[in-house]
Amino acid sequence: MWCGLLFLTCATILIFTAIAKGWIGYMPPVEELENPIDKFASEIISADGKMLGTWSYSKENRIFVGYDELSPNLINALIDTEDIRFKEHSGIDARAIVRAVIKRGLFMQTSAGGGSTITQQLAKQLYSDVASNTLQRVLQKPIEWVIAVKLERFYTKEEILTMYLNYFDFLNNAVGIKTASNTYFSKEPKNLNIEEAATLVGMCKNPSYYNPVRFNERSRERRNVVLDQMRKAGHLTQAESDSLKALPLTLKYRKVDHKEGLATYFREYLRTVMTAKKPYKSDYRGWQMQKFYEDSIAWEKNPLYGWCNKNFKKNGDPYNVYIDGLKIYTTIDSRMQKYAEEAVKEHVVDYLQPSFFKEKKGRKTAPYTNQLSPEEVQKILKRAMKQSQRYQIMKEGGYSEKEIEKAFNTKCEMTVFSYNGSIDTIMTPMDSIRYYKHFLRTGFMSMDPRTGYVKAYVGGPNYANFQYDMAMIGRRQVGSTIKPYLYALAMENGFSPCDETRNVEQTIITEDGKTWTPRNTSNKRYGEMVTLKWGLANSNNWISAYLMSKLNPYALVRLLHNFGILNKDIQPTPSLCLGPCEISVGEMVSAYTAFANRGIRTAPLFVTRIEDNEGNIISEFSPLMEEVISEESSYKMLDMLRAVINEGTGGRVRFRYGIKADMGGKTGTTNNNSDGWFMGFTPSLVSGVWVGGEDRDIHFDTMLYGQGASMALPVWAIYMNKVYADKNLGYSQDEKFIFPEDFDPCNDITGSNEADGLDEFFE
Repeated sequence: MWCGLLFLTCATILIFTAIAKGWIGYMPPVEELENPIDKFASEIISADGKMLGTWSYSKENRIFVGYDELSPNLINALIDTEDIRFKEHSGIDARAIVRAVIKRGLFMQTSAGGGSTITQQLAKQLYSDVASNTLQRVLQKPIEWVIAVKLERFYTKEEILTMYLNYFDFLNNAVGIKTASNTYFSKEPKNLNIEEAATLVGMCKNPSYYNPVRFNERSRERRNVVLDQMRKAGHLTQAESDSLKALPLTLKYRKVDHKEGLATYFREYLRTVMTAKKPYKSDYRGWQMQKFYEDSIAWEKNPLYGWCNKNFKKNGDPYNVYIDGLKIYTTIDSRMQKYAEEAVKEHVVDYLQPSFFKEKKGRKTAPYTNQLSPEEVQKILKRAMKQSQRYQIMKEGGYSEKEIEKAFNTKCEMTVFSYNGSIDTIMTPMDSIRYYKHFLRTGFMSMDPRTGYVKAYVGGPNYANFQYDMAMIGRRQVGSTIKPYLYALAMENGFSPCDETRNVEQTIITEDGKTWTPRNTSNKRYGEMVTLKWGLANSNNWISAYLMSKLNPYALVRLLHNFGILNKDIQPTPSLCLGPCEISVGEMVSAYTAFANRGIRTAPLFVTRIEDNEGNIISEFSPLMEEVISEESSYKMLDMLRAVINEGTGGRVRFRYGIKADMGGKTGTTNNNSDGWFMGFTPSLVSGVWVGGEDRDIHFDTMLYGQGASMALPVWAIYMNKVYADKNLGYSQDEKFIFPEDFDPCNDITGSNEADGLDEFFE
């Protein structure tokens, strides 16, 4: 007997020594044990401290949270339920193991409880693969015991609890307690109440089986078991336990999905910018040369562009936004972002979209303009078909064009998007392409002209279904919103807002000897002498053509580039003064900051700083500024752009939306109402809006809805009213533009003393 006992003891010592040395099974090296969790999602954080979202691989969506950020309810519930002697043992609870062997192994009592400590469970999660059978699981146990003992040597009890909760997968892409708390209860872990903490701890036994989203009652029963354990441990009284157990399990579920939540377009734009690689011409196709040009400039001048491939960790590897647990502090204000998204919904989705459906209903050319023939529409749709994923898959599968077209014109069951919920229907894939093109698109951006901080960013009406970003990526013709640049060029060349010319048709001879005579939307004051200020306020095309005849279109192109417009294909023709060139909303907003900022253009700033997973600041960002017009010209432009709102095409800001703030702005509408624009600015906020169809031939056929003042201006006005109504934001309608004391818009400025402004300018 003694020989057998000695042999058993020696064999046990030898086995555990072999495990510890790594001769049997896998034993992680010391370096790995010192840092067992090396993959954390990066957080995108708003300027007001809200988490906008995360970037991660599918199983790494965990965000580190420290022990002091955990609710005591969570700690008590976990220890009371999973390991009552956690604070007493050193990784292995011998009493629990003996109990489990006798009761479960010998007497087959399923309710006897397990023998694994929290530390062992952590070791299992970190280093054990899923066992395929009972024997494999039995062999894994001794290895986990050794790892558990080592973990107890390296870490305090608090650190082990923190690692356990940070690592555990609570399903629904909620990995780690911080993500789980936000997903199931829309709370931070430190704010969880007792029953919420008990629900999440209850999931630790089997998250699939006790999933509160799918099995509410089953999860509630498990929660009550946890509450009973807390009562037995003395953390709850009988009365408290009974009252909490009687409560229903109420979730505030918020699915973790990069396609949902606030600032979806912004988050995706920021991700692509930060992970961009150094541009090489060979990586771009011929039609992508404009993109190569923009990316090359961004790589050299924008420290945020390609940040992950320009900055390196201590080990020399580039940063990875999916696993390195970065904290990206953005300039976005979550409240203003919410107001911007609400403004888009209220006007574009709830008002314009039904009107557009109504206008196009029953038309053979819908959603395209009635100026096209049905045959022309079919050609456009066929091009769209060839750009679809379904077409590409069938083409790669070896199907002929005839077979593909037949498939696209064969009805089948499908689910399509609508703003009132998904619709199960039967239609052809070609009809689904036509259906989706009915939806209007939009772009919106709002920024501080002095700091460059982008406060709100909306790239479209619904990111999940329309992912093309019309805030910073897409470009559309800008129409009359280009005119302030033309007038700025005139002010730089000696003109003043009070200069007069006759309001008549203008004909300009182009470089190739042809004549160009623009049309005007109104004959108001035809033949009279009018000022340039009146011409801009009323967006008069003849006055713009007059200025173009006195100026050089090449100079206007150069000025546009100075304003931050990167489009290389802007043509120096007389018609440029009416805005046929394509510019993004972001470029327009940045350019208009010069009018509110004494001639200095401020580039958009999206991120203020980036921290690593230990809280160290590894990058900080500051705004880029450049003087594009003189201060004198900026005051003259400010005077004229204020007149657009006070007495011109932007007047509905005042009489319909009741905004009394001191502001300037400009409406814009392109040919056939293809694009609706509005640019508006106050002393502390510049915002721009574009609304239109996916294609330029998708638009309203009447000016009632189609002009910029109807399509785009209301989005700006609704947004601003919400911003002004929120007093916590600090924006006031009493804020004034500051002019020099002796400013005279009809003459050059002769003094430089500043005052708080002249009252008569704001009446």
